[in-house]
This record gives sequence, structure tokens and C-alpha cells, in this order.
Amino acid sequence: ASLSELPKVTAGTLHTYPGFNHEVDGPRFESELSRALTQTTAFEAVMRIRCTRGMRINNFYGNFFVRGTDLLALPNCTSDSVFAFDLVHDEPNVTSSVVTVQSALLYTSSEGERRIRVVTQAIPVSTVGSEVIQSVDSDTVAALLAKQALDISMKSNLDNARVKLQQVCADLIRASKEGDKPRTVSGYAAPPMQQHHQSDDENKPIPENLKLLPLYTLGLMKNVAFRGGTDVHPDERVHAMHRLLNMSVTDSKHFVYPRMFSLHDMCASAGLPSNSEPSSEDDEIVAGPDRIELPRVLNLTIDRLTSDGIFLLDNGVDMYLWVGRSSDPALLNSLFGTNSLEGIDMSQVKLFTSGNDFASRLNAIVTSLRENDTQQSLVAKVIIVREGDHGLESRFFWHLIEDRASFNGGTYSYSDFMQFVESSGSKGGMPPAGGPPGAPRGMPPPGPPGAPGGAPAQPPQYMGSQPPSINQGPPPSNQMRGPPPPGPPPGQQQYGAPPPGPPSSGPPSSGPPMRMGPPSGGPPPPGPPSYGQQHVQYGAPPGPPQGQMGHRGPPGPPPPGQYGGPPPPGPPSGGMPPPPQFRR
Repeated sequence: ASLSELPKVTAGTLHTYPGFNHEVDGPRFESELSRALTQTTAFEAVMRIRCTRGMRINNFYGNFFVRGTDLLALPNCTSDSVFAFDLVHDEPNVTSSVVTVQSALLYTSSEGERRIRVVTQAIPVSTVGSEVIQSVDSDTVAALLAKQALDISMKSNLDNARVKLQQVCADLIRASKEGDKPRTVSGYAAPPMQQHHQSDDENKPIPENLKLLPLYTLGLMKNVAFRGGTDVHPDERVHAMHRLLNMSVTDSKHFVYPRMFSLHDMCASAGLPSNSEPSSEDDEIVAGPDRIELPRVLNLTIDRLTSDGIFLLDNGVDMYLWVGRSSDPALLNSLFGTNSLEGIDMSQVKLFTSGNDFASRLNAIVTSLRENDTQQSLVAKVIIVREGDHGLESRFFWHLIEDRASFNGGTYSYSDFMQFVESSGSKGGMPPAGGPPGAPRGMPPPGPPGAPGGAPAQPPQYMGSQPPSINQGPPPSNQMRGPPPPGPPPGQQQYGAPPPGPPSSGPPSSGPPMRMGPPSGGPPPPGPPSYGQQHVQYGAPPGPPQGQMGHRGPPGPPPPGQYGGPPPPGPPSGGMPPPPQFRR
């Protein structure tokens, strides 16, 4: 954590290897170091972003050093560098038909040449609210929202960051249901909608392109970067914050909502090059330059786990291979060379990458998820989690974001959060607390209408408009202006203790700031996780908060075969959109 400021101001990257083991972590470290040293790099770079008169750049996000007022100093810049900014109104009205944003990067190449790269983008302007809503891309909004929340968490605390996430999500869903009602907009502010329209707006469905935004918001609130409690080591939290701040849109989506693949029942073509024609859904069906076909993706709830199954979870940084107690001995022998993992020292277990068909196909899947179009592909580290291994299994359950968590602000499931978003947007309701004893831990896995409960749903359509391509040069200089010096965000504080309602429901009460370690006088902070040992003490979920009735933490691993029966058929109730599932 103490070293994170150095890559922040030098446009660098931060990597951590907790409990480093040269056999397990060595290949990954070597691939990441090789990529950092051999990829094409721009040196001694400076960048400035300008926009059309009437708009201004409010904040910058990423790793850089601000020189002067609006000049970003970048000692190095690569294809992995990601920068984001807030574009806000500087004048009540924008007279032009498009808002033009232009970035200029001045750098020195590896051959010593001084070059400049200019990128200009024109964005159409509309006075119709529904057109603006239709152009929103949930993946991009979630990525930018994560960077804004990270800025809030560093300037205040994690509680305020989580509340900011849920407030923006509820406000955006409410605005999408309002449609084209006549409203006077000044910057981000807007008057509340009229009372007689509330019931009608509440019953309106969420637009198709925004249906996944609540799911991504819930994933952000339960991510390691924003997760509450004292079971997250400060080094691990800072590393997650640094990675999330510098992730692209696609990487952020997978980091916030990981993909969980079912391996024990994957089809015969999974792990082999696909013969299908390329399409827009290839990112979720195939991976890597060889277009390796991926197994079916499951939604992130414990109800999807079975004691006779083997599941692979990938968040883009770490991979977890969860192995049930009653898994097929033939598959275990193909992967680990043993018929059972019971009573075996997991630090000595090695995952086979070849020698049989199942191991070869799994290795192809793991490799393809880390490959890209460059020659410096990364090597994945696969953490083997045995059912019943409390230390590692509790960390695996962190990623099952559709279930309730035990920290304050994360005690609701996906279905609970959807009800909060759809109701609080028009009524100013409070987010739900933990359910009563005996309540289900998560929503039942939905299926398509008329399909059996276990059938995967149709792939979601990630909608959103592409900015129109233009062949124009840079706009005239009299229409461009630089942003003012970045300053603290507008006075949006007093978010208060979570979980409050939207801003329209009144100022919430103030609560103590979230700290990254235990209270003073308590036990010392936990040490870094050691993934290769059974006696891991770090990562166990804490008990329910004192004095908070109804906050129910996730129970321990259920007995074999008791993870949940098949879900009921039919779509989920209440108009709740299904989580991303994909079927070939």
C-alpha cells in the first residue's frame, strides 16, 4: 500500500504477489515483467484534452501527474494505459450541434523521434431525454462510475463510495423511466418528477441497454476495492483499487462481474477452436486469437454450485478452480492425477495442462482467456479451491455477488437490490438490509420463459450507440478551450452511513469513516493470503455486525449436495433482468 503512490504519479503499473511461490507465481510474474519491458512504449509524454465551448473537463482519472492546470505528464505511455475524465456543462446551453472532444499526446518514440498523436471525436447533441438514454452503454458507465467512486473513497471513505454508486445507479434508472418529460436541466441537476407520475414511472420497465447496470453496480459495491469489513488486507485492497483505476471497459466488466464456467458438463467442442463465423457476441462465446470456444457461463450465486461439479471463475486477474467433494473421479484423475482431493495437502496439488483430452481443453480455455492480439500474452495463475476448505472457499464466495454478503452495505442479494433500484428511484426508499433468518441467500437462477430452470438464458444485448465516425479535422481554435485545474468534486458529501436512499429522500445521517484495518486496540491486521496452504487464517468472513439485527452473513459451506436444487422455471418476478448468461 505504501508503494502505490509511485506508479500513480509516474503513469506506471502495480502488481502484487501475496505469499509468493516460485512454482505457482513464477510463470505469471515472468510474463507480466516481460510484457512491461517489451511492449511498445511512448516516453516523456504529455497529454492535453480540450472540448467544445460550453463544456469543460471536470476531473481526470488514471495514473499521471498534473503539470500546470490541464497538462497531464506521462513519463511512459503504453497500449495498456487508460485515462478517463468527466465532461460537464460550463454554460447553460450548447449552441453547436455536436460536442467535440480532442486529445493531443506529445511523446518520444523508442527510436528517439518526437511525435504527436491527435484524436478528435464529435458527439451529437440532443434535447430529447430518451435519445440520450438510448445512447448510454452500461459497460462504459460502470467503468467510469468505478473510477469516480475510487476518487471518493480516497478523499473520504468506503461508505461514501458505495453510497455514491447506488445513488447514481438509482438516479439513472429513474431518469430512464421519466422519458421525455419537459424538464429544465442545468448541469447534472434536475427538479424532481411530479408526484402524479410516480406510480406510472415505477411500473415502466428498465430500458434494454440499462438492464445490466444494477448488476454491475452491485458487483462494484461488493468488489474487493469497495468491500467493507476488516477481512480485506490493505495491500490487497490498494492493489484492487489500482487495477480498477487503470482497467479498460472490457477488463472492468469482467473484474466487477467475473465469469464462472461449468467444466464438468461442458460440451465436446469447448476448449477447441470454433468453426462458427465471427459475430458481435464473440467476446462471450470464444476467446483468444485462435477463437477457442468457451463453456457455458453461470450467474454468480451459490445455488449454481453442486458437489459433483467443477467450476472455473475468472475475474481477469485471478482464476479459481472450485472442485466439489463428489466430483467425477475420472475428471479428477485427468486434472490432478488422483481420484479424490480429500485428505491431500493442497499446496502439493498440481494442475495438469496436457496428457489427456480434458486437461488439454481446460488448458486451452485458461490460456485463451489471457491471450490477446499482442505477442506479450500473460500467464494465468489458477487457484485450486477444494469444497470445504474454509480459508480459500470464503475468498471464492466473495465473487458470488448475487448472494448476500456479511459487511455493512452489502447485505442484500441481486433481487433485493433490483427492488431497491426500481422502487427508490421514484419513492426515495431505503436499500434493503439483510433478510430474516431462513431467507434465501440469493435469487433463484432465472431461465428464459418456458425453459427448464437449469437452462441458460439468452445472451444479453449490450446496447449503446457508437459515436459517429467523422472525417473532419480538428475544430477551429475559437471553439476549443482547456479545462480548469482539477479540484475536489462538488459538495456532495454527507452521504452518511450506508445504506441511505437517493438524494431526494433527504440527507442521511453521518457515520464513522470506513477504515482499512481493525479498530485500534483490536487484533493486528491479517497478513497476506497464502493460497497454497490449508491453514489459511486470512480471508474468513467476519461475523454479523454488532447491534444490527437482520444483517445476515453468508453461512458456511453447506453439506455435500446441498447447494440448492434446480431453480423454478420461468422468468424472474418483478421484471428483474437475468444476469449475463450465454448459450450457444
